[in-house]
Amino acid sequence: MADERVRVMLVMADTAYRDLFDDELRSRLDALAELVLPGPVESFGSPGVRAALGRTDVLLTSWGCPPLDAAVLGDAPRLRAVLHAAGSVKHHVTDACWDRGLAVTTAADANAVPVAEFTLAAILAAGKRAHAFAAGFRAHPGELAWRDGVAGAAGEASNYRRTVGVVGFSRIGRRVAGLLQPFDLTVLVADPYADAAAVAAAGAELVELDDLVRRAHVVTLHAPALPATHHLIDARRCALMKDGATLINTARGALVDHAALTGECERGRLHALLDVTDPEPLPPDSPLYRLPNVVLTPHIAGAMGSECRRLAALALDELDRLVRGEPLRHRVHRAELVVQA
Repeated sequence: MADERVRVMLVMADTAYRDLFDDELRSRLDALAELVLPGPVESFGSPGVRAALGRTDVLLTSWGCPPLDAAVLGDAPRLRAVLHAAGSVKHHVTDACWDRGLAVTTAADANAVPVAEFTLAAILAAGKRAHAFAAGFRAHPGELAWRDGVAGAAGEASNYRRTVGVVGFSRIGRRVAGLLQPFDLTVLVADPYADAAAVAAAGAELVELDDLVRRAHVVTLHAPALPATHHLIDARRCALMKDGATLINTARGALVDHAALTGECERGRLHALLDVTDPEPLPPDSPLYRLPNVVLTPHIAGAMGSECRRLAALALDELDRLVRGEPLRHRVHRAELVVQA
């Protein structure tokens, strides 16, 4: 490969390609490698795509990439690497890829940035009861006398000397803990795989999950969806949460028992901001759409708009390293997938 340009195939939905690549990033891609096809593909079914696979050294993938199974790899004898310009690789990187020894990278670190930023905003807004106050103002335009009753059972709206619980010291969880350092907040972390010294370096305290949900005014979820984390926040842990506490979920909907959470929110005891749900979206008759102490957003915490270009830039950084023969910085290893999203 030293005597010729690296050959790349883009495998992603056309909408993903338009979000990921602007003119500057397309020019950078063209300078780094030769595209075996002029644009992205979403399927390996056509003879032209299968023939192009035979000339491909690297797949640059993103949302909409189909599974890279043994049949696909059989048509790609030159393939060395799969560089993913998105987060999880579980949907398209199969056992055949690992068995082949392909290098696999992810842009999950880049996608963690907007999720952590969104979470920080949600935590601070929750502390100030911003959404409840906004709803009250809509119901009482031009009045302020109602305001003192909004803060609820937890006391006054405040972000001073409150406790935030971060569940999962993942890429995003670590970023959230770091972003919270400048504030007058106590930060707790619960994660069975986390190192106490690393958590302390992020300005937080490592505790057991039950202790975290008891102590925190805001609980924010950043754990992967695994059999062991299904309904991690169940009826028992909902009941352990403080009166007036807020649950934030930007991770995976299956982490939460929505029936239990709905009951607590209907009673007005808990608040919630849910960017992900199970199912997603919730059925139209879900009470969570109508409760004033619940905010539902349609899975917007991750990269959107120009934020997506951060993911493409990271993938191109990895392509640059591969072209130069340098070690890749964002590799995914098969054994790690057991505890990753």
